[in-house]
Amino acid sequence: MKKAIVIGAGLGGLSCAIRLAYSGYQVTVLEQQDTVGGKLQYVEQGGYRFDRGPSTITMPEAFERVFLSAGRRMEDYLELYRLDPYTRNFFTDGSVVDMSSCVDLMCDQIAEFSPEDARHLKAFLAESKELFDHANKNFLNTLLLDLRTKLRPQLITSFLRIRPLTSLQKLLRRYFRHPNTLAMYGRYATYVGSSPFEAPAIFAMMAHLEGYQGVYGVRGGTAAIPAAFERLALELGVKIVTGVKVNKILIHDNQVKGIDSDMGSMTADVTIANGDVLSICRDLIVATDRPSMSDSRISAYEPSLSGFVSLIGVQRQYEQLLHHNVFFSDQYEKEFDDIFHHRRAPSNPTIYICHSGYSEQDRAPKNSSNLFILANAPYTSPAWRWEDKKEAYGKLLLNKLENYGLERVSEAEVKLFYTPEQLEKDTAAFKGAIYGISSNSAKQTFSRPSNFLNGLDRLWFVGGTTNPGGGTPIVTLSGQLVAEEILSREGII
Repeated sequence: MKKAIVIGAGLGGLSCAIRLAYSGYQVTVLEQQDTVGGKLQYVEQGGYRFDRGPSTITMPEAFERVFLSAGRRMEDYLELYRLDPYTRNFFTDGSVVDMSSCVDLMCDQIAEFSPEDARHLKAFLAESKELFDHANKNFLNTLLLDLRTKLRPQLITSFLRIRPLTSLQKLLRRYFRHPNTLAMYGRYATYVGSSPFEAPAIFAMMAHLEGYQGVYGVRGGTAAIPAAFERLALELGVKIVTGVKVNKILIHDNQVKGIDSDMGSMTADVTIANGDVLSICRDLIVATDRPSMSDSRISAYEPSLSGFVSLIGVQRQYEQLLHHNVFFSDQYEKEFDDIFHHRRAPSNPTIYICHSGYSEQDRAPKNSSNLFILANAPYTSPAWRWEDKKEAYGKLLLNKLENYGLERVSEAEVKLFYTPEQLEKDTAAFKGAIYGISSNSAKQTFSRPSNFLNGLDRLWFVGGTTNPGGGTPIVTLSGQLVAEEILSREGII
Protein backbone atom coordinates (compact mmCIF):
# COMPACT_ATOMS: atom_id res chain seq x y z
CA MET A 1 0.00 0.00 0.00
CA LYS A 2 1.40 3.37 -1.00
CA LYS A 3 1.84 5.98 1.72
CA ALA A 4 1.09 9.69 1.61
CA ILE A 5 1.85 12.42 4.11
CA VAL A 6 -0.20 15.62 4.09
CA ILE A 7 1.28 18.63 5.87
CA GLY A 8 -1.63 20.75 7.08
CA ALA A 9 -5.30 19.95 7.68
CA GLY A 10 -6.86 22.85 5.82
CA LEU A 11 -9.57 22.31 3.23
CA GLY A 12 -7.08 21.55 0.44
CA GLY A 13 -5.12 19.04 2.51
CA LEU A 14 -8.20 17.21 3.78
CA SER A 15 -9.73 17.19 0.29
CA CYS A 16 -6.55 15.63 -1.13
CA ALA A 17 -6.26 13.14 1.76
CA ILE A 18 -9.84 11.93 1.23
CA ARG A 19 -9.36 11.36 -2.49
CA LEU A 20 -6.09 9.49 -2.01
CA ALA A 21 -7.40 7.36 0.87
CA TYR A 22 -10.47 6.32 -1.10
CA SER A 23 -8.13 5.15 -3.88
CA GLY A 24 -6.11 2.95 -1.57
CA TYR A 25 -3.39 5.17 -0.14
CA GLN A 26 -2.39 5.01 3.51
CA VAL A 27 -2.63 8.70 4.43
CA THR A 28 -1.33 10.58 7.46
CA VAL A 29 -2.27 14.24 7.98
CA LEU A 30 -0.15 16.37 10.33
CA GLU A 31 -1.57 19.68 11.61
CA GLN A 32 0.23 22.13 13.88
CA GLN A 33 -2.98 23.61 15.31
CA ASP A 34 -5.10 21.73 17.83
CA THR A 35 -7.99 21.32 15.41
CA VAL A 36 -8.37 20.80 11.67
CA GLY A 37 -9.48 23.57 9.34
CA GLY A 38 -6.43 25.76 8.75
CA LYS A 39 -7.75 29.33 8.68
CA LEU A 40 -11.30 28.01 9.25
CA GLN A 41 -11.34 27.81 13.04
CA TYR A 42 -14.19 27.85 15.54
CA VAL A 43 -14.37 29.95 18.71
CA GLU A 44 -16.95 29.79 21.51
CA GLN A 45 -17.04 32.13 24.48
CA GLY A 46 -19.77 33.21 26.83
CA GLY A 47 -22.44 31.38 24.84
CA TYR A 48 -21.41 33.10 21.59
CA ARG A 49 -20.25 30.97 18.67
CA PHE A 50 -17.96 32.43 16.03
CA ASP A 51 -16.15 31.28 12.92
CA ARG A 52 -12.69 32.83 12.95
CA GLY A 53 -12.16 32.58 9.24
CA PRO A 54 -13.77 32.71 5.79
CA SER A 55 -17.53 33.12 5.94
CA THR A 56 -18.82 33.79 2.40
CA ILE A 57 -19.39 30.39 0.82
CA THR A 58 -19.97 29.92 -2.90
CA MET A 59 -19.63 27.04 -5.39
CA PRO A 60 -21.17 24.28 -3.24
CA GLU A 61 -20.33 21.81 -6.01
CA ALA A 62 -16.65 22.15 -5.05
CA PHE A 63 -17.38 20.78 -1.58
CA GLU A 64 -19.84 18.20 -2.93
CA ARG A 65 -17.09 16.90 -5.23
CA VAL A 66 -15.04 15.81 -2.21
CA PHE A 67 -17.84 13.58 -0.96
CA LEU A 68 -18.72 12.25 -4.40
CA SER A 69 -15.06 11.35 -4.98
CA ALA A 70 -15.35 9.02 -2.00
CA GLY A 71 -18.72 7.56 -2.92
CA ARG A 72 -20.62 9.60 -0.33
CA ARG A 73 -23.44 12.15 -0.28
CA MET A 74 -22.62 15.61 1.02
CA GLU A 75 -26.02 15.98 2.69
CA ASP A 76 -25.14 13.11 5.04
CA TYR A 77 -22.24 15.17 6.41
CA LEU A 78 -22.88 18.84 5.74
CA GLU A 79 -25.85 21.18 5.29
CA LEU A 80 -25.63 24.30 3.15
CA TYR A 81 -28.51 26.76 2.81
CA ARG A 82 -28.88 29.50 0.24
CA LEU A 83 -28.97 33.15 1.30
CA ASP A 84 -31.05 35.60 -0.74
CA PRO A 85 -30.60 38.50 -0.32
CA TYR A 86 -27.06 37.58 0.57
CA THR A 87 -25.16 40.80 1.40
CA ARG A 88 -26.41 44.16 2.65
CA ASN A 89 -24.22 47.09 1.58
CA PHE A 90 -24.22 50.35 3.55
CA PHE A 91 -22.79 53.54 2.02
CA THR A 92 -21.81 56.82 3.62
CA ASP A 93 -24.47 58.75 1.67
CA GLY A 94 -27.16 56.70 3.44
CA SER A 95 -27.84 54.35 0.52
CA VAL A 96 -28.40 50.65 1.25
CA VAL A 97 -28.27 47.89 -1.37
CA ASP A 98 -29.20 44.27 -0.72
CA MET A 99 -27.35 41.99 -3.13
CA SER A 100 -29.87 39.59 -4.62
CA SER A 101 -30.26 37.03 -7.38
CA CYS A 102 -33.23 39.12 -8.59
CA VAL A 103 -31.70 41.42 -11.20
CA ASP A 104 -34.77 43.68 -11.36
CA LEU A 105 -34.54 44.23 -7.60
CA MET A 106 -30.86 45.12 -7.96
CA CYS A 107 -31.67 47.58 -10.74
CA ASP A 108 -34.36 49.25 -8.63
CA GLN A 109 -32.01 49.68 -5.67
CA ILE A 110 -29.11 51.05 -7.74
CA ALA A 111 -31.50 53.40 -9.55
CA GLU A 112 -32.19 55.13 -6.22
CA PHE A 113 -28.75 56.76 -6.42
CA SER A 114 -27.77 56.21 -10.08
CA PRO A 115 -30.38 55.53 -12.78
CA GLU A 116 -27.54 55.46 -15.31
CA ASP A 117 -25.72 52.65 -13.51
CA ALA A 118 -28.97 50.72 -13.14
CA ARG A 119 -29.51 50.82 -16.91
CA HIS A 120 -26.10 49.22 -17.47
CA LEU A 121 -26.34 46.50 -14.82
CA LYS A 122 -27.69 43.74 -17.05
CA ALA A 123 -24.96 44.29 -19.63
CA PHE A 124 -22.34 44.10 -16.88
CA LEU A 125 -23.83 40.88 -15.52
CA ALA A 126 -23.75 39.37 -19.02
CA GLU A 127 -20.01 40.07 -19.21
CA SER A 128 -19.59 38.72 -15.69
CA LYS A 129 -21.17 35.44 -16.80
CA GLU A 130 -18.90 35.24 -19.83
CA LEU A 131 -15.83 35.75 -17.63
CA PHE A 132 -17.00 33.05 -15.23
CA ASP A 133 -17.66 30.59 -18.04
CA HIS A 134 -14.12 31.05 -19.37
CA ALA A 135 -12.59 30.74 -15.90
CA ASN A 136 -14.62 27.71 -14.93
CA LYS A 137 -13.91 25.87 -18.16
CA ASN A 138 -10.21 26.59 -18.54
CA PHE A 139 -8.68 27.76 -15.25
CA LEU A 140 -10.55 26.66 -12.12
CA ASN A 141 -10.52 22.95 -12.94
CA THR A 142 -7.04 22.70 -14.42
CA LEU A 143 -3.54 22.44 -12.96
CA LEU A 144 -1.20 24.47 -15.14
CA LEU A 145 1.74 22.13 -14.62
CA ASP A 146 3.69 22.43 -17.84
CA LEU A 147 4.18 24.58 -20.91
CA ARG A 148 2.15 22.25 -23.10
CA THR A 149 -0.91 22.76 -20.90
CA LYS A 150 -0.43 26.51 -20.82
CA LEU A 151 -0.10 26.71 -24.60
CA ARG A 152 -3.30 24.84 -25.43
CA PRO A 153 -5.11 26.89 -28.12
CA GLN A 154 -8.36 26.82 -26.15
CA LEU A 155 -6.61 28.14 -23.05
CA ILE A 156 -4.87 30.92 -24.97
CA THR A 157 -8.14 31.97 -26.60
CA SER A 158 -9.88 32.16 -23.22
CA PHE A 159 -6.93 33.99 -21.73
CA LEU A 160 -7.19 36.73 -24.33
CA ARG A 161 -10.97 37.01 -23.94
CA ILE A 162 -10.79 37.60 -20.18
CA ARG A 163 -8.82 40.81 -20.73
CA PRO A 164 -5.82 39.95 -18.51
CA LEU A 165 -4.28 43.44 -18.76
CA THR A 166 -7.49 45.31 -17.90
CA SER A 167 -8.01 46.06 -14.21
CA LEU A 168 -11.27 45.26 -12.47
CA GLN A 169 -11.82 48.95 -11.78
CA LYS A 170 -11.28 49.83 -15.44
CA LEU A 171 -13.79 47.19 -16.52
CA LEU A 172 -16.35 48.43 -14.00
CA ARG A 173 -15.98 51.99 -15.27
CA ARG A 174 -17.16 50.83 -18.68
CA TYR A 175 -20.56 50.24 -17.09
CA PHE A 176 -20.79 52.33 -13.93
CA ARG A 177 -20.03 55.86 -12.73
CA HIS A 178 -21.35 56.15 -9.19
CA PRO A 179 -18.84 55.44 -6.38
CA ASN A 180 -21.35 53.20 -4.59
CA THR A 181 -21.70 50.84 -7.54
CA LEU A 182 -17.97 50.87 -8.25
CA ALA A 183 -17.14 50.00 -4.64
CA MET A 184 -19.86 47.34 -4.35
CA TYR A 185 -18.63 45.37 -7.36
CA GLY A 186 -14.97 46.32 -6.93
CA ARG A 187 -14.97 44.63 -3.54
CA TYR A 188 -14.83 41.27 -5.31
CA ALA A 189 -11.08 41.74 -5.71
CA THR A 190 -10.76 41.41 -1.93
CA TYR A 191 -12.14 37.86 -2.21
CA VAL A 192 -8.67 36.95 -3.46
CA GLY A 193 -6.84 39.38 -1.20
CA SER A 194 -6.28 42.08 -3.79
CA SER A 195 -7.06 45.66 -4.78
CA PRO A 196 -9.85 46.39 -7.26
CA PHE A 197 -7.65 49.13 -8.67
CA GLU A 198 -4.89 46.67 -9.61
CA ALA A 199 -6.42 43.17 -9.88
CA PRO A 200 -7.41 41.91 -13.36
CA ALA A 201 -10.94 42.17 -14.69
CA ILE A 202 -11.50 38.39 -14.38
CA PHE A 203 -12.74 38.88 -10.81
CA ALA A 204 -15.85 40.59 -12.11
CA MET A 205 -16.99 36.98 -12.60
CA MET A 206 -17.90 36.94 -8.90
CA ALA A 207 -21.00 39.01 -9.61
CA HIS A 208 -22.40 36.16 -11.71
CA LEU A 209 -21.10 33.49 -9.34
CA GLU A 210 -22.83 35.02 -6.33
CA GLY A 211 -25.97 36.31 -8.02
CA TYR A 212 -26.74 33.32 -10.22
CA GLN A 213 -25.09 30.35 -8.50
CA GLY A 214 -25.71 31.66 -5.03
CA VAL A 215 -24.14 32.49 -1.67
CA TYR A 216 -24.60 29.90 1.07
CA GLY A 217 -24.59 29.61 4.81
CA VAL A 218 -23.34 26.48 6.54
CA ARG A 219 -25.41 24.91 9.29
CA GLY A 220 -23.29 25.09 12.44
CA GLY A 221 -20.93 27.67 10.92
CA THR A 222 -18.29 27.45 8.22
CA ALA A 223 -16.01 25.44 10.50
CA ALA A 224 -18.52 22.63 9.91
CA ILE A 225 -16.93 22.15 6.47
CA PRO A 226 -13.51 20.95 7.70
CA ALA A 227 -15.27 19.05 10.49
CA ALA A 228 -17.28 17.15 7.86
CA PHE A 229 -14.11 16.51 5.83
CA GLU A 230 -12.40 15.22 8.98
CA ARG A 231 -15.26 12.83 9.71
CA LEU A 232 -15.13 11.42 6.18
CA ALA A 233 -11.34 11.16 6.22
CA LEU A 234 -11.40 9.20 9.48
CA GLU A 235 -14.03 6.85 8.05
CA LEU A 236 -11.65 6.17 5.15
CA GLY A 237 -8.80 5.32 7.52
CA VAL A 238 -6.86 8.59 7.30
CA LYS A 239 -4.72 9.20 10.36
CA ILE A 240 -5.02 12.82 11.49
CA VAL A 241 -2.58 14.09 14.09
CA THR A 242 -3.09 17.61 15.44
CA GLY A 243 -0.82 19.71 17.61
CA VAL A 244 2.32 18.51 15.81
CA LYS A 245 4.72 20.74 13.92
CA VAL A 246 6.59 19.62 10.81
CA ASN A 247 10.17 20.92 10.99
CA LYS A 248 11.68 19.75 7.70
CA ILE A 249 10.90 18.03 4.42
CA LEU A 250 13.36 15.19 3.92
CA ILE A 251 15.02 15.13 0.50
CA HIS A 252 17.60 12.80 -1.05
CA ASP A 253 18.79 12.85 -4.67
CA ASN A 254 16.07 15.36 -5.63
CA GLN A 255 13.33 13.13 -4.26
CA VAL A 256 11.19 13.89 -1.22
CA LYS A 257 11.32 10.94 1.13
CA GLY A 258 9.07 12.21 3.91
CA ILE A 259 9.18 14.69 6.78
CA ASP A 260 10.76 15.34 10.14
CA SER A 261 8.38 16.54 12.86
CA ASP A 262 8.05 16.91 16.61
CA MET A 263 6.97 13.25 16.55
CA GLY A 264 10.11 12.18 14.69
CA SER A 265 10.72 11.26 11.06
CA MET A 266 8.17 9.68 8.72
CA THR A 267 8.63 8.34 5.21
CA ALA A 268 6.11 8.25 2.38
CA ASP A 269 5.80 7.66 -1.34
CA VAL A 270 4.36 11.14 -1.82
CA THR A 271 4.17 14.27 0.33
CA ILE A 272 1.50 16.95 -0.07
CA ALA A 273 2.05 20.35 1.51
CA ASN A 274 -1.23 22.08 2.35
CA GLY A 275 0.13 25.46 3.29
CA ASP A 276 1.55 28.55 1.76
CA VAL A 277 4.04 27.49 -0.92
CA LEU A 278 6.33 30.37 0.01
CA SER A 279 6.33 29.52 3.74
CA ILE A 280 6.82 25.81 3.05
CA CYS A 281 9.81 26.48 0.80
CA ARG A 282 11.35 29.06 3.11
CA ASP A 283 10.88 27.14 6.36
CA LEU A 284 10.90 23.43 5.50
CA ILE A 285 13.22 23.04 2.49
CA VAL A 286 16.87 24.09 2.49
CA ALA A 287 17.70 26.54 -0.29
CA THR A 288 20.04 24.17 -2.16
CA ASP A 289 17.17 21.68 -2.60
CA ARG A 290 14.84 24.22 -4.24
CA PRO A 291 16.74 26.10 -6.97
CA SER A 292 13.47 26.83 -8.80
CA MET A 293 12.13 28.62 -5.69
CA SER A 294 15.10 30.64 -4.46
CA ASP A 295 14.95 33.07 -1.55
CA SER A 296 15.02 35.97 -4.00
CA ARG A 297 12.09 34.54 -5.95
CA ILE A 298 10.13 34.03 -2.73
CA SER A 299 10.68 37.64 -1.70
CA ALA A 300 9.68 38.88 -5.18
CA TYR A 301 6.06 37.75 -4.74
CA GLU A 302 3.65 40.31 -3.31
CA PRO A 303 1.55 38.75 -0.52
CA SER A 304 -2.19 39.27 -0.48
CA LEU A 305 -3.87 41.52 2.00
CA SER A 306 -4.51 40.23 5.49
CA GLY A 307 -7.28 41.08 7.92
CA PHE A 308 -7.91 42.40 11.40
CA VAL A 309 -10.69 40.34 12.98
CA SER A 310 -12.90 41.28 15.93
CA LEU A 311 -15.21 38.66 17.44
CA ILE A 312 -17.91 40.59 19.24
CA GLY A 313 -20.64 39.16 21.46
CA VAL A 314 -23.14 41.85 22.37
CA GLN A 315 -26.41 41.72 24.32
CA ARG A 316 -28.33 43.48 21.58
CA GLN A 317 -29.89 42.59 18.26
CA TYR A 318 -29.52 44.74 15.17
CA GLU A 319 -32.45 44.54 12.79
CA GLN A 320 -30.47 46.40 10.12
CA LEU A 321 -28.07 43.45 9.71
CA LEU A 322 -28.37 40.45 7.40
CA HIS A 323 -26.11 37.38 7.48
CA HIS A 324 -23.46 39.28 5.44
CA ASN A 325 -22.99 43.05 5.68
CA VAL A 326 -20.52 45.60 4.34
CA PHE A 327 -20.11 49.15 5.62
CA PHE A 328 -18.20 50.99 2.90
CA SER A 329 -15.73 53.76 3.53
CA ASP A 330 -15.94 56.89 1.40
CA GLN A 331 -12.18 56.55 0.80
CA TYR A 332 -12.10 53.14 -0.86
CA GLU A 333 -9.08 53.71 -3.10
CA LYS A 334 -7.06 55.20 -0.22
CA GLU A 335 -7.76 52.04 1.80
CA PHE A 336 -5.83 49.90 -0.68
CA ASP A 337 -3.11 52.51 -1.07
CA ASP A 338 -2.59 52.35 2.70
CA ILE A 339 -2.51 48.55 2.71
CA PHE A 340 -0.35 47.73 -0.30
CA HIS A 341 1.83 50.81 -0.74
CA HIS A 342 2.28 52.09 2.82
CA ARG A 343 1.85 48.74 4.66
CA ARG A 344 -0.36 50.32 7.31
CA ALA A 345 -3.86 49.67 8.59
CA PRO A 346 -6.38 52.10 7.05
CA SER A 347 -7.65 54.79 9.39
CA ASN A 348 -11.05 54.73 7.67
CA PRO A 349 -11.54 51.14 6.47
CA THR A 350 -14.47 49.39 4.90
CA ILE A 351 -15.88 46.98 7.49
CA TYR A 352 -17.40 43.55 6.82
CA ILE A 353 -19.69 41.87 9.36
CA CYS A 354 -20.84 38.27 9.33
CA HIS A 355 -23.81 37.89 11.66
CA SER A 356 -24.42 34.16 11.39
CA GLY A 357 -26.91 34.46 14.27
CA TYR A 358 -29.23 36.11 11.75
CA SER A 359 -29.65 32.69 10.10
CA GLU A 360 -29.02 30.45 13.11
CA GLN A 361 -30.28 31.91 16.36
CA ASP A 362 -28.55 29.32 18.54
CA ARG A 363 -25.17 30.88 17.72
CA ALA A 364 -25.76 33.60 20.32
CA PRO A 365 -27.66 33.90 23.61
CA LYS A 366 -31.26 35.10 23.41
CA ASN A 367 -31.65 38.69 22.21
CA SER A 368 -27.91 38.90 21.51
CA SER A 369 -25.66 39.05 18.44
CA ASN A 370 -22.48 37.22 17.46
CA LEU A 371 -20.55 39.51 15.11
CA PHE A 372 -17.50 38.52 13.10
CA ILE A 373 -16.01 41.87 12.11
CA LEU A 374 -13.27 42.08 9.47
CA ALA A 375 -11.26 45.03 8.24
CA ASN A 376 -8.75 44.60 5.45
CA ALA A 377 -5.20 44.94 6.76
CA PRO A 378 -1.64 44.84 5.43
CA TYR A 379 0.44 41.69 5.46
CA THR A 380 3.02 41.66 8.24
CA SER A 381 6.05 43.91 7.88
CA PRO A 382 8.21 46.19 10.02
CA ALA A 383 6.08 49.11 8.81
CA TRP A 384 3.18 48.15 11.10
CA ARG A 385 3.29 46.24 14.38
CA TRP A 386 -0.01 45.09 15.86
CA GLU A 387 1.23 44.18 19.33
CA ASP A 388 0.53 47.62 20.81
CA LYS A 389 -2.18 48.66 18.38
CA LYS A 390 -4.86 45.97 18.30
CA GLU A 391 -6.96 47.20 21.25
CA ALA A 392 -7.01 50.76 19.93
CA TYR A 393 -7.77 49.62 16.38
CA GLY A 394 -10.55 47.36 17.58
CA LYS A 395 -12.04 50.30 19.46
CA LEU A 396 -11.79 52.47 16.34
CA LEU A 397 -13.79 49.92 14.32
CA LEU A 398 -16.49 49.57 16.97
CA ASN A 399 -16.85 53.34 17.30
CA LYS A 400 -17.16 53.59 13.52
CA LEU A 401 -19.93 50.96 13.57
CA GLU A 402 -21.76 52.87 16.29
CA ASN A 403 -21.71 55.89 14.00
CA TYR A 404 -23.37 53.65 11.40
CA GLY A 405 -26.18 52.90 13.86
CA LEU A 406 -25.04 49.74 15.66
CA GLU A 407 -25.82 51.18 19.06
CA ARG A 408 -23.65 50.24 22.06
CA VAL A 409 -21.70 47.65 20.10
CA SER A 410 -18.57 48.91 21.87
CA GLU A 411 -20.15 47.74 25.16
CA ALA A 412 -19.99 44.09 24.07
CA GLU A 413 -19.49 41.47 26.77
CA VAL A 414 -17.21 39.42 24.52
CA LYS A 415 -14.38 41.14 22.61
CA LEU A 416 -11.68 39.07 20.94
CA PHE A 417 -9.19 40.51 18.47
CA TYR A 418 -7.14 38.51 15.99
CA THR A 419 -4.29 40.09 14.05
CA PRO A 420 -2.29 39.21 10.91
CA GLU A 421 0.66 38.41 13.17
CA GLN A 422 -1.41 35.81 15.02
CA LEU A 423 -2.62 34.37 11.72
CA GLU A 424 0.98 33.99 10.55
CA LYS A 425 1.95 32.23 13.78
CA ASP A 426 -1.03 29.86 13.86
CA THR A 427 -1.19 28.84 10.20
CA ALA A 428 2.28 29.63 8.79
CA ALA A 429 0.58 31.97 6.32
CA PHE A 430 3.37 33.80 4.50
CA LYS A 431 3.60 37.25 6.12
CA GLY A 432 0.12 36.73 7.56
CA ALA A 433 -1.50 36.97 4.13
CA ILE A 434 -4.96 35.41 4.01
CA TYR A 435 -4.91 34.37 0.34
CA GLY A 436 -1.22 33.61 -0.23
CA ILE A 437 -0.02 35.94 -2.97
CA SER A 438 -2.04 38.89 -4.22
CA SER A 439 -3.64 39.06 -7.65
CA ASN A 440 -2.59 42.67 -8.14
CA SER A 441 -1.07 41.89 -11.53
CA ALA A 442 -1.76 39.58 -14.44
CA LYS A 443 1.50 37.77 -13.72
CA GLN A 444 0.62 36.91 -10.13
CA THR A 445 -2.96 36.05 -11.08
CA PHE A 446 -2.24 33.75 -13.99
CA SER A 447 1.30 32.56 -13.22
CA ARG A 448 1.08 31.41 -9.64
CA PRO A 449 3.67 29.15 -7.98
CA SER A 450 3.27 25.65 -9.39
CA ASN A 451 1.72 22.70 -7.59
CA PHE A 452 5.17 21.10 -7.70
CA LEU A 453 8.77 22.33 -7.84
CA ASN A 454 10.83 21.66 -10.94
CA GLY A 455 13.64 19.26 -10.18
CA LEU A 456 12.05 17.95 -6.99
CA ASP A 457 9.99 14.77 -7.20
CA ARG A 458 7.24 13.39 -4.95
CA LEU A 459 6.27 16.75 -3.42
CA TRP A 460 3.00 18.48 -4.26
CA PHE A 461 1.36 21.71 -3.09
CA VAL A 462 -2.31 22.47 -2.48
CA GLY A 463 -3.81 25.67 -1.14
CA GLY A 464 -4.47 29.27 -2.04
CA THR A 465 -0.98 30.31 -3.14
CA THR A 466 -0.75 27.71 -5.90
CA ASN A 467 -3.16 26.75 -8.70
CA PRO A 468 -6.01 27.18 -9.25
CA GLY A 469 -6.08 30.01 -6.65
CA GLY A 470 -7.50 31.28 -3.36
CA GLY A 471 -10.89 31.08 -1.67
CA THR A 472 -12.50 28.17 0.18
CA PRO A 473 -14.09 26.37 -2.81
CA ILE A 474 -11.02 26.86 -5.03
CA VAL A 475 -8.65 25.61 -2.33
CA THR A 476 -10.89 22.57 -1.91
CA LEU A 477 -10.71 22.00 -5.67
CA SER A 478 -6.91 22.19 -5.57
CA GLY A 479 -6.84 19.21 -3.23
CA GLN A 480 -9.00 17.16 -5.58
CA LEU A 481 -7.03 18.16 -8.68
CA VAL A 482 -3.66 17.35 -7.13
CA ALA A 483 -4.90 14.00 -5.82
CA GLU A 484 -6.25 13.11 -9.25
CA GLU A 485 -2.94 14.07 -10.88
CA ILE A 486 -1.04 11.85 -8.44
CA LEU A 487 -3.41 8.94 -9.07
CA SER A 488 -3.24 9.46 -12.83
CA ARG A 489 0.56 9.37 -12.83
CA GLU A 490 0.43 6.15 -10.82
CA GLY A 491 -2.00 4.63 -13.31
CA ILE A 492 -4.70 4.28 -10.66
CA ILE A 493 -7.28 6.38 -12.51
